[in-house]
Amino acid sequence: MTHPIGIRLHQCARTFARQQTALHPLDLQIEPGETLVLLGPSGCGKTTTLRIISGLERCDAGGEVWFDDRNVTALPIEKRNVGMVFQNYALFPHLNVAQNVAYGLRIQRLPESDIRLRVKAMLKMVDLSDFADRSVQALSGGQKQRVSLARALAARPKVLLFDEPLAALDAKLRDKLREDIGTLLEQLGITAVYVTHDQQEAMALGDRIAVMNKGRIEQIAAPRDIYHQPATPFVADFVGAVNRLSLPAGEFYCRPEDIHLGHVHGSMLQGTVLHSTFLGQSQRVWVAVAPGKAAVQIDCSPRQQWPVGEQVGLYAAPGNLFQI
Repeated sequence: MTHPIGIRLHQCARTFARQQTALHPLDLQIEPGETLVLLGPSGCGKTTTLRIISGLERCDAGGEVWFDDRNVTALPIEKRNVGMVFQNYALFPHLNVAQNVAYGLRIQRLPESDIRLRVKAMLKMVDLSDFADRSVQALSGGQKQRVSLARALAARPKVLLFDEPLAALDAKLRDKLREDIGTLLEQLGITAVYVTHDQQEAMALGDRIAVMNKGRIEQIAAPRDIYHQPATPFVADFVGAVNRLSLPAGEFYCRPEDIHLGHVHGSMLQGTVLHSTFLGQSQRVWVAVAPGKAAVQIDCSPRQQWPVGEQVGLYAAPGNLFQI
């Protein structure tokens, strides 16, 4: 692959008809070889940001997109040397697997011998060597997404962009392909930007995560920092479940897995078990601690029994409580 490049967005905004602002002026630095995940709910601006990086979308006047020391703001996608992997695969149904992977190389007018070698290498990389002559319509969703990834990589892009590539897959296949993509990105060392609304995908794949809300970045940091040290209430609530606790020392936040239940005496809070949900590897227990307050969520061992109506005490290590 080519030497990784850095990406810089300077005051990139995007306003559509009727002054609908999809993206407020944004400054963003993506390091060479980094995988940055843009995470947020629908309409937060993450896909607009990705499209501005790719060249599929133009930012408003005054914004700039830089690849290393090259200003690519005015260049269309075909001049930016980026590879894109879409949610809907975007494969050609009349072409077989190898022909789909080779399509961009033929557009570049590479010699046929070079195309054959590169397609063979890409299919081996995504573990589809035995599927070269198969119709893409005969593939599973996971296999189609591997073909899409191989096609994006075949052109040796400087930047790899993912637009919610796993959203259409079932849970087990999504987990497997997420692991495969993570391994591949580590091996290639390519600069990548990955858009998703799935927090587990973001945590697993991102060197850093940019949490977006209403066209702005609320926090950008390493996954552990996003989860354990959220900068805003929105980040705390969007990335995993969180409890807001009223304690004598003030208002604190705490994750469900950092609270455990026990005897009332000596506990930091007391409450009544409302109900519990068995999840297999764990169970989620809801405890009412005060009238008019949201119930506290606690993740417990699935082998424990917490009957509805039981009086319980809530415990958490001081280091697991945080304020915003």
